[in-house]
Amino acid sequence: MMLVSPSPKEPADMCFDLDSHPPIAPISGGSLDHARLVLSADDGNRFLAFRARAARPTGAGMVILPDVRGLHQYYEELALRFAEHGVDALAIDYFGRTAGTDTPRDDTFEFWPHVEQTTWAGLGADIRAAATDVRSADGGDVRSLFIVGFCFGGRMAFASPTLELGLAGAIGFYGRPTGDHGSGMPAPVEVAGSIESPILGLFGGDDPGIPADAIAAFDAALETAGVDHRLVTYGGAPHSFFDRKAADFADASAAAWAEVLDFVAARTADAAD
Repeated sequence: MMLVSPSPKEPADMCFDLDSHPPIAPISGGSLDHARLVLSADDGNRFLAFRARAARPTGAGMVILPDVRGLHQYYEELALRFAEHGVDALAIDYFGRTAGTDTPRDDTFEFWPHVEQTTWAGLGADIRAAATDVRSADGGDVRSLFIVGFCFGGRMAFASPTLELGLAGAIGFYGRPTGDHGSGMPAPVEVAGSIESPILGLFGGDDPGIPADAIAAFDAALETAGVDHRLVTYGGAPHSFFDRKAADFADASAAAWAEVLDFVAARTADAAD
């Protein structure tokens, strides 16, 4: 199912800002604890991660796949916001193989050379390790595991249900569903028949990198494959609209966050199951 929301009065075009933050108000007392850690993938890679545990867990867990910046502060904050809503969360980094684990992924980090060296095999190994962690006792022992990604991570989130992770759902913010990728990551539209979980896709209507026909092609591929899905385009919103500083798109951000929470709640296994 593909939906298009009304357009804001003044559309704009942007990618992301280094000082971006999730447009979600904190909830006092909603997060139990949080920690930075280093995880190991089954190919021996060690990579950075940030874990946030819920004080009142719902049984849902979330692996957060960042944009090209890797484990930027934005995604640590987002993990906390999920935990405050009862979702144990783990945000991961992509660059352990090339940048190690000692360099902060802050605003001084030169990420592009490392993005260019990522491979789908390596990214998949890291995602599997993240999924294992969130399902562990330390990570939350969750019953229903979800993945959410943004931009580069949004496409990755759409492709992750082909990795046999037993996901309850995958959520992509402005992830490009068509075309080739330098990492070898498959185009989601081309692997729709192998997607094993429901999909929620959230897009900006004024995003020149993801035109309406690409979203329509993804919708058609998912429909043909029989994949439960919902694709929402926010008219006039740019790429990376989900940002506290993007005040013109606060309504789109609030609507997108509500979509995410509803999607997770509807697909989280009941404690009695």
